[in-house]
Amino acid sequence: MDRKTMKRKTRAGTGASFAGSGLRVVYGARSTSFGKRNSLEKLREKSGRRRFLLPAVLLAIAAVLAAVFLFILQYFHVENIYVEGNLHYTSDEIIQMVTGQRFGDNSLYLALKYRDRGIQDIPFIQTMDVDVLSPDTIKITVYEKSVAGYVKYLDRYMYFDRDGIVVEASVTKTEGIPEITGIDFSQVVLYEALPVENQDIFREILSITQILSKYGLSADKIYFDDTGEMTLYFGDVRARLGSEDNMEEKVARLQQLLPSAEGKKGVFRLENYSGSGENVSFELDG
Repeated sequence: MDRKTMKRKTRAGTGASFAGSGLRVVYGARSTSFGKRNSLEKLREKSGRRRFLLPAVLLAIAAVLAAVFLFILQYFHVENIYVEGNLHYTSDEIIQMVTGQRFGDNSLYLALKYRDRGIQDIPFIQTMDVDVLSPDTIKITVYEKSVAGYVKYLDRYMYFDRDGIVVEASVTKTEGIPEITGIDFSQVVLYEALPVENQDIFREILSITQILSKYGLSADKIYFDDTGEMTLYFGDVRARLGSEDNMEEKVARLQQLLPSAEGKKGVFRLENYSGSGENVSFELDG
């Protein structure tokens, strides 16, 4: 082997090769390791940037959500509330029922909560609808159960509707609803009709309560005797109305007479009053 050949072999073994005037460099194992180490460092830098970027993004999202939440609380805060249809509860009580819970003063929350459904399971109320009129104004419409009177049974006030169906049982007496006495029943079952022999009595109760309401009167108690004749109680004053004949004329005359009996105890005798102008006697209690 000549010297030129040996020189070419030696240069090839050290990783350098010359061909004419050109130079070609071939990297060995050490150079490859350095490249890998450089790539790993770049990956670590990217990973570090990602670890920093993720919390920043989450923090920005949380800040935006907090801002939106505060905007909703302030912009949809209820300032004006209208209540209609309520008799057994005051407007303040109705408002407390609707807005007393958390976020209850937010119109957007109320609109979503009561969308396509009302408030139920409240004594004497069939349902309540909540309408959002504007971001700061809502209207509460109350639909009460039709209550004609009540009877006492087992230390409870059992309220019934115009058909004699018991709609509520309560330990609290509600003003403006008359107690019905003189009717016999063996038991009272909630959401069932009062088991009385004469079912027509409920029609009479409904009729008299409607007439009383027409003339601005509210009896504390309505008593039916064995013959079905009626007596109304207004505190210490009673009014014997007798049969159903000329009932509206009797109530109209009673409206005129009641102020004259203020502070007295006695009974107006209206059984035979026909509205023709005859006198009505008032008998003082002995």
